[in-house]
Amino acid sequence: MEKTEVQNQVHLDAATTLLTGNLLEEATRAGLDNTFQRWIQDLKDANNPELHQLVVDMQDLKAHFGSGTYDKDVIGRLLTRLGENTLKAAVFTDGNTQPRVEKLGEALLAAAKQVQHPDTANSAEQDLQNS
Repeated sequence: MEKTEVQNQVHLDAATTLLTGNLLEEATRAGLDNTFQRWIQDLKDANNPELHQLVVDMQDLKAHFGSGTYDKDVIGRLLTRLGENTLKAAVFTDGNTQPRVEKLGEALLAAAKQVQHPDTANSAEQDLQNS
């Protein structure tokens, strides 16, 4: 069954919500692996070679979280690269999907800051929610 644009938008919104919380806390909960897998599959379903690096980085992030050992430098680097590349990928979307992709890119960058600098996470999270 082919995914509709609405299903993709729901996945984008769910990913953004996940990232605006405490990511390391979320990592301890069941279901994170499934969330990453849905996200990877959505990227693959787009069938756009420009999104290849996003797929690779998402797979690396999924594997890292699956290992149970969290290296904030690795996670921060992957989240930063994912955020930057997600913002760039927004040009491949249209309609109501584009602002969701942009918001996801911003959430990824905010999550990277949260992981790398937990003491400033609350202000970054509030900034994202107010945008």
